Amino acid sequence: MNILFLGDCVGRSGRDAVVAQVPELRKKLDLDLVIVNGENAAGGFGITADICKDFYAAGVDVISGGNHSWDQPAIVQHIGQDARLLRPINQPGAPGRGATTIEVRGGRKVLVVNCIGQVFMDSSDNPFHAVGAELDKVSLGRSVAAVVIDIHAEATSEKAAMGVFADGRASMVVGSHSHVPSADARILAGGTAFQSDAGMCGDYDSVIGMIKEGPLDRFLGRVVRARFSPALGEATLCGVFVQTDDATGKATRIAPLRQGGKLAPAWPL
Repeated sequence: MNILFLGDCVGRSGRDAVVAQVPELRKKLDLDLVIVNGENAAGGFGITADICKDFYAAGVDVISGGNHSWDQPAIVQHIGQDARLLRPINQPGAPGRGATTIEVRGGRKVLVVNCIGQVFMDSSDNPFHAVGAELDKVSLGRSVAAVVIDIHAEATSEKAAMGVFADGRASMVVGSHSHVPSADARILAGGTAFQSDAGMCGDYDSVIGMIKEGPLDRFLGRVVRARFSPALGEATLCGVFVQTDDATGKATRIAPLRQGGKLAPAWPL
């Protein structure tokens, strides 16, 4: 199975890159599954039902979330009706769901789980307990052909620990949230593909996707009256490509993908 996870989509530039490039990526990489973290897609803060529709029409299968999942008030009503839009599983009192099982070509089933970290993040339930309970419901390579976990977290240590925790029970554990692609893509001892952060789908001529002046003023101690706004230059599409063994569901290959914008390109094949 060929899986592509695209990191945090930030604002219009990121949305345009996802919508424009996913259809061609599905063909070139013969993709079975495409997941996008969409929690920054609406002006950098949250996501809307219309953006979800645009992503699905382009070929995205599942949209994961994070600490900005609730920034657009109308999404509270929509998320309960959209089985492919996830919020962190360790926010059990929130509407919607933190995991979904979808069917891909050939009738194969894939479990996708979204969780949020606790280190340096807003308080949530323990992500390891929540993810572990979900993994206990399935058997990789038997009841599901693949399992993908998006851990939306600040600390690379917490992301790496999730990789170790799920090793052998998930096909892929990938981090999101930092908006910077990490260089540690590898397959763990038990057969789980891991990368600390997939990076951002957005304009890197920015401060993690935002127009530079706002964040810089804050760091310099100046008064910042306006909400940060996404940078609108050409986006770099950043993601992680994973191939799995159909018999076991474990990873056989992991490679970064980067296209367009300011970062050096990386192509997985």
